[in-house]
Amino acid sequence: MPNQLIHETSPYLLQHAHNPVNWYPWGKEALQLAREQDKPILLSIGYAACHWCHVMAHESFEDEATAVFMNNHFINIKVDREERPDLDAIYMNAVVAMTGQGGWPMTVALTPQGQPFFGGTYFPPTPRYQMPSFMQVLQAVTNIWQSKRDEINNSAADLTAHLQRNLPLSNGDNALTPGLFRRTLATIHNNFDAIEGGFGKAPKFPPSMTLEFLLWMHYANEDKIALHMAEVTLQKMAYSGMYDQLGGGFARYATDDEWLVPHFEKMLYDNALLARAYLHAWQVTGKPLYQRIAEETLDFVARDMRHESGGFYSSYDADSEGKEGKFYVWSAAKVQTLLGDEAALFMRFYDVSAGGNWEGHNILRVKETPEAVAQSLNLEVGEMAARLETARQTLLAVRVQRVWPGLDDKVLTAWNGLMLAAFAEAGRALNRPDYTQIAVQNAVFLYETMRDENGRLHRTWKAGHAAKYNGYLEDYAYLADGLLALYQTTFDGRWFTWVRELTDLMLTHFHDEANGGFFDTSDDHENLLHRPKDVQDNATPSANAMAARVLLHMSLYTGDGRYWDVAAQATASLHEAMAQYPTSFAHWLGNAAFILSQPREVAIVGKRDAADTAVLRDAVFARYRPDVVVALGNEGDGEIVPLLMGRPLHNGKATAYVCRRFVCQQPVTDPETLLQQLDQ
Repeated sequence: MPNQLIHETSPYLLQHAHNPVNWYPWGKEALQLAREQDKPILLSIGYAACHWCHVMAHESFEDEATAVFMNNHFINIKVDREERPDLDAIYMNAVVAMTGQGGWPMTVALTPQGQPFFGGTYFPPTPRYQMPSFMQVLQAVTNIWQSKRDEINNSAADLTAHLQRNLPLSNGDNALTPGLFRRTLATIHNNFDAIEGGFGKAPKFPPSMTLEFLLWMHYANEDKIALHMAEVTLQKMAYSGMYDQLGGGFARYATDDEWLVPHFEKMLYDNALLARAYLHAWQVTGKPLYQRIAEETLDFVARDMRHESGGFYSSYDADSEGKEGKFYVWSAAKVQTLLGDEAALFMRFYDVSAGGNWEGHNILRVKETPEAVAQSLNLEVGEMAARLETARQTLLAVRVQRVWPGLDDKVLTAWNGLMLAAFAEAGRALNRPDYTQIAVQNAVFLYETMRDENGRLHRTWKAGHAAKYNGYLEDYAYLADGLLALYQTTFDGRWFTWVRELTDLMLTHFHDEANGGFFDTSDDHENLLHRPKDVQDNATPSANAMAARVLLHMSLYTGDGRYWDVAAQATASLHEAMAQYPTSFAHWLGNAAFILSQPREVAIVGKRDAADTAVLRDAVFARYRPDVVVALGNEGDGEIVPLLMGRPLHNGKATAYVCRRFVCQQPVTDPETLLQQLDQ
């Protein structure tokens, strides 16, 4: 018999709907049962692409004896962390506070009031890895619940009080100085892996936000060391096993220092952030590698992670046929059979051998540069590239016939906002109208599906079901940032109007008036253990930092000083955290760089599709300019985008106005003079 999860839409929850454990989704019914029966809650949090979540499910949650014990002694609640980041944040912080580390699957014991008193992550079915078995954990928790209730209540209350402390973001006025960047760059350099790229040791996660900050520093100060650290990391990841050399796109992280062995799950957000980082690196350097990786990553998403109505799916699992990575790896014999005479070149280039480079199998990676391989084989680089591309397509055609990893086909507003930004910006920078159209289709889908009649956002949607759950701060902030990128590609005023609506909703429902910054949940959200406010980057940018970024840009578009003040105050208050832990606050560092750069506003007045307007627009976007916001439209469009207000045409020609904090230079009508003003 299925349990209570059978009515859910989350693929992760549905994976557990036929467990013998009587799982409940988080909600009033389960919490009320815990209070009525005076039972502790066993809260299990994970996500569909999580390998160890699957392992624990097979080992423990599908085991009849374990399930009987759980059902007798606990109210069992299963949560998809991607649908409920609020619960994940609250209880992950609790687990870290109790154990010093966290991860998924997350296992937490709660009082019926939702207060945590025990926490951990994966537990094996029998004692191993210097860990107790899951059944031993369950028995111990049951014993202390029955025999030491007062101690539990006291410790749970103390832990809850600790979790309820939020970092104030209302001090630090005028604390931002260029010295901040000298300190942060020194710290980043000290942690830089000069051989393999990245920062720190394995496991190595793609440092998207840090890479963006390094590109900022090169742009602002021509910092060659910053660019070097970014390029080494980008190149090593592009040639690594973490990058899908056949199908494009990045896996979640690498388990080793060389980026060879990935944790094979593919997440939408990683690919959005990395596509944008590679795009920016191409704009800075002009190197074809970065353009290729950006395009292949976006092509993978467009091909394999997009619903026909325009929404982007969440992830692909690491496992297929019950084995991690099976979909992606190759044997030398299979490659030789498929490629024949071309096998030797392919195997040399992609590190394929009879013995394999991982557990007897081969993960495709590039150990030498294409130039070095071509020279050693006495080939022209172009000829070699063409032959390898044909071979890749041959293997890819075979791979698509394999059993695919599981697809988490739910659509999350926040992650779609990140991918919307990547497609929109790439459409403009690479002159790819197909990317722009994908971005527009996604924005239309989100507007029609994830927005209610009051403008409030929903969190999640799955085909055949209505969107549900209140939107979180990251949903509003990431989507607003994506729409800003789309506006600066299409200059369609409806997207700017929606950004302004989302910005005002963030201030109305998420802003912490007393302490600055923003809460992760809205003021009318479900009443939980506390109202979280996370300011650190994790796998994705801090929602607070992204909200500040949107506010800074919108202040320049609208002239609304409150937008700037809220964002600048929050950014300044974190100056010491940025200096000490730059890779955890890299998105905030981007905001600080924007503030200190004295950013420019560019207003281009003219017909959107006219040739004289296009040359001015193209001049602005001809290079990487992270300190510029651009508005474009007719004279009357100032009603929609205030930056355009009062900007007449000059001599009947399309005209550009370059301003700093609303103080403008002479209007110009030719791209050469415009570039001179921008490059001053």
